[in-house]
Amino acid sequence: MSIRVPDPVGPVDGTKVPRYAGASTFARIPEIHTVSDYDIAILGVPFDGGTSYRPGARFGPMEVRKSSRHLRPAFHVELDVAPFERVQVVDAGDVACTPFSISEAVAQIEDHAHDVQGSSGDRRIIAVGGDHTIALPMLRSVTRQHGPVALVHLDAHLDTWDTYFNAPTTHGTVFRRAFEEGLLAEDHCMHLGIRGPIYDRIDLKEDADFGFRTIRASDLDRLGIEAATEQIRQRVGDTPVYLSIDIDVLDPAFAPGTGTPEAGGLTSRELLALLRNLNGLNLVGADVVEVAPGYDHGEITTIAAATVVYDVVSLMANHELSARPEPENAMAALS
Repeated sequence: MSIRVPDPVGPVDGTKVPRYAGASTFARIPEIHTVSDYDIAILGVPFDGGTSYRPGARFGPMEVRKSSRHLRPAFHVELDVAPFERVQVVDAGDVACTPFSISEAVAQIEDHAHDVQGSSGDRRIIAVGGDHTIALPMLRSVTRQHGPVALVHLDAHLDTWDTYFNAPTTHGTVFRRAFEEGLLAEDHCMHLGIRGPIYDRIDLKEDADFGFRTIRASDLDRLGIEAATEQIRQRVGDTPVYLSIDIDVLDPAFAPGTGTPEAGGLTSRELLALLRNLNGLNLVGADVVEVAPGYDHGEITTIAAATVVYDVVSLMANHELSARPEPENAMAALS
């Protein structure tokens, strides 16, 4: 792992510039072009051409950034980390992808994400969508550096259907395509939060045949968060992990601003507790998707999504720091 000096450039200081002013980046962190190097990049992917019900997630990145102003990002109490203190996090802006062609947009997203990650394999990336279609090009990009990854998928829906209206790449088919392309580590993938009716019982069998294991939302009532996250840990093992979070894993009471809401989902507290229990996993990439601000109320959904992104940054920072020497040793290593 490379040692980066000088110290990282952090967000605008909220005690000096009010949180409603200043930079419009995520949590007011530096833009990608203002630093010489970085460890974690937050990338907006404003594409919703693969959605099947309510459109509008193309406006998600802009509104999640806006709600991230609410954060006090200096120190994460539960994860005991100051994520911006020694790890350089940047806002990589948005992918300029076409709204008129799914296949062309997917290629543009993959290429842009690959450019942001670089070829060294030691940068981590978090995509803010956009609909869940964007997970496929993000997985393609991440696996260029890391090979097949374990997928931890938090969602109300399986997203392993074959086609919608003969379209092979949509927000409900991405993980079947990822399986077919060999992007996923065999027997290391997990769904959590799944609920609601489905089109056919065979959907469940086919999903299991792809090597997924599922903890349904209703299972959490019996298992609890601790046991559920232990199952995830056992499932992924030491494999590099891609974390894909559809905001509709939350109940509509906590995330009304989404394209395909399903009753009976997680609370915001449950989702955050689950994420924080994943501390220590090697998260090499992630996405937070399906925020459709047009259906939101009082920024309920976008504040939840911004907090989730911040938690994922903190998880990645903790893992990054665990692999690095302490600052004084780092300076000695350079001398």
